[in-house]
Amino acid sequence: MDGRDLVRSMKTVGSAGMAQGLRTVRAAWRRRRADAAGLPPRGAERARVPGPMREVEPGPGGGVVRFERSELRILVAVNGAVFWGWDGAGPEPSYALAGRCPEADPRAVLEPDKDGGWRVVAERATVAVSRHGAVEVRTPGGVVLRRELPPRWWEPVDGGPARWTQRSEVAADARFFGLGGRSAGPRLRNGTYRLWNAGPGLPFAADEDASSVTMPVQLVVADAGTHLVFHDSAWDGTVALREGAEGAGSGHDRPGRSVLRMDGGPLRCWVTVGTPARVLLAWASLTGAPALPPAWALGHHHAQAGVGDEQDLRRVVAGHQERGLPLDAVHLGIGHGAGRRVFTVDEERFPKLSVLAEELRREGVRLVSAVEPAVAAAPGDAVYDGGTRADVFVRDATGAVVRGVGRPGDVVFPDFTHAGARAWWGGLYEERLGRGFAGVWHDLDAPTSFAAFGEPTLPRSARHALEGRGGDHREAHNVYALGMARAGYEGLRALTPDERPFVVSRSGWAGLQRYGGVRSGDVAAGWPGLRASLAQVLGLGLCGVPYAGPEVGGADGSPSAELYLRWFQLAAHLPLFRTSGGPGRREPWEFGAEVLEHARVALVERRRLLPYFVTLAHLARRTGAPYVRPLWWQAPEDRALRDCEDAFLLGDCLLVAPVLSAGADRRAVRLPRGRWYDVVTERAYEGPAQVLVDAPWARIPVFARAGAVVPVRGEDGSPELEVWAPARGRTGGGLVVPDAGDGWAEPEIERYVCRWEGHRVVVEREGEDGLSEPSCPVRVRGLAERAAQM
Repeated sequence: MDGRDLVRSMKTVGSAGMAQGLRTVRAAWRRRRADAAGLPPRGAERARVPGPMREVEPGPGGGVVRFERSELRILVAVNGAVFWGWDGAGPEPSYALAGRCPEADPRAVLEPDKDGGWRVVAERATVAVSRHGAVEVRTPGGVVLRRELPPRWWEPVDGGPARWTQRSEVAADARFFGLGGRSAGPRLRNGTYRLWNAGPGLPFAADEDASSVTMPVQLVVADAGTHLVFHDSAWDGTVALREGAEGAGSGHDRPGRSVLRMDGGPLRCWVTVGTPARVLLAWASLTGAPALPPAWALGHHHAQAGVGDEQDLRRVVAGHQERGLPLDAVHLGIGHGAGRRVFTVDEERFPKLSVLAEELRREGVRLVSAVEPAVAAAPGDAVYDGGTRADVFVRDATGAVVRGVGRPGDVVFPDFTHAGARAWWGGLYEERLGRGFAGVWHDLDAPTSFAAFGEPTLPRSARHALEGRGGDHREAHNVYALGMARAGYEGLRALTPDERPFVVSRSGWAGLQRYGGVRSGDVAAGWPGLRASLAQVLGLGLCGVPYAGPEVGGADGSPSAELYLRWFQLAAHLPLFRTSGGPGRREPWEFGAEVLEHARVALVERRRLLPYFVTLAHLARRTGAPYVRPLWWQAPEDRALRDCEDAFLLGDCLLVAPVLSAGADRRAVRLPRGRWYDVVTERAYEGPAQVLVDAPWARIPVFARAGAVVPVRGEDGSPELEVWAPARGRTGGGLVVPDAGDGWAEPEIERYVCRWEGHRVVVEREGEDGLSEPSCPVRVRGLAERAAQM
């Protein structure tokens, strides 16, 4: 354990309370002893590579290529995604996939390739296999997007899981994104990134490789095209990335490289190729459509700090109402529970919580409850007794229930890799609904067991069901929170079938979007933390989890008034907009009158844009496209946009340029191709270009694309279309999905077109019967066309 690990561990002990210090020391030694007994040290190993090719067996969508010491199965699915698996590994079982593996594309067949290799030609990509096991992914035009070198395994002589390494090469101009919500992103620089969901400790620094949501998902963008690669193993591992470099001439380029090292699990992979939108659509078809949050969840959330009581809760709500600050939900941490026990309420501090919840709901404010997986190991506790009877708690290699340390003290953990445990846990949410809660956020779900030293999680030797296959925590750790999210989502859906569940998680894995979103991991309360929080949201969106947001102000310390305001203004344009009451008092009015006024403007603008966020949520569900997108989303061939990390697109219509450094009242903004309007001044700018614009405390720069159709709330609260005039001689348009409430109705997508007709802009709705008048009032902006001085 190095010095930073020690500091982290002491911070964790302190956050759990000094009274727990002895427990955390005992838990750490208990964990070490369990692993020493349950996981014998690795002995001698044999290295293995595939060897030379021996034979080929074509089959539906691809076939099997046999080598001297391994075999490779290739499958092209009907959605265009490509799968390959070594040593007989197939697409299933998989925690990432939604349902069963898609059907094979009957048009894709194995055929001979050059130099004695074989290839599978599909509509969107060609997969070529060399005589010694290298796998290339090529564009339909034959350009190599990715080359996977022959893998290498290290197999224990005495048996056990094999370690493996997969080395890959990409184009010299390629840029790496993804790997979950990375503080150091969204563009992933040269370095090594760990694939192990981090628990609590010191908040993440912006340049630190730490994430509470890790995924072996890389999105790679190059001139030749975009591809997503997913190595479907949930084991602990690392990815070492090195960007390439272009030489003076052909043949002198240094390719980009990725080296994936995994401690175990199958060596299997999915690849999707195409435009960024097509890649994410194929990824969503594999791993599941993003869950649609209820409409209220797209508003403003505030997390109540500390333990608190009913009066504190009323103070927070009244403070927002009295100051004209829109508020849609208040989150209560686990401190509201009796003894910080899950699925309980401290009746002394919240004597009539259900009555209070109903009162707040009538005022438009929902309550959201923290739910943690740690169950107090106390006979007489209803959850503990029920779980004991149902035999759902994680056990060790000897068959004894694993004990850890959580906020209530000694705790045990449900095994969310067991269907019966998920069903049992999902039924417990009835108690939350009965208390008046409208949704839940899962905390410390990595899972977390406080320890004075070592990793704050379960012993790696702890046994898990893994859907009947059996295994240990080395394989279950990264998918534990995913299983908990599934249990919560399915439980709430069964209990309230007419309402969309609201579930956000702290940790997760590939496929998490099926059940909800992410309150992105703890970042330090400084300017680097502000930048890191944007990087996490962008990274999660590119891995298929579009609904995410940070904790405004960071997870520790006391942000300055300027930092708090800039964080607030950024978060007001992110999918999950959640402020926090702590540590310390962090409501907007605590930072002075000027911050309060500017925060009110940001909140009012968020409320005005709610119909647009509803549209983005529905489109994300249908297409997999994130709400928040990098600037290169529609022009990945633009290298300047690929390297831009301090601005983002909000859907197709808006470009947001947050202020990410102290003392800035102006900032440079890189604009993609086309005309863009400053939404406040309505001044027009022509891209591609970099422009210098004002960024006073009052606002951050936001631009609208010429021709955009943005659904907004009018001054009277009714729907309205805000249309930004297209450039002369051009047309525009957009998609609108009207709010159909919080149920399961699938509203029709409304399509609008706009164009100049003489001296006015005409807006019409497209339908099966042709063009018609819009269904709501239209306000056209940008008509003055005042060109900015570049």
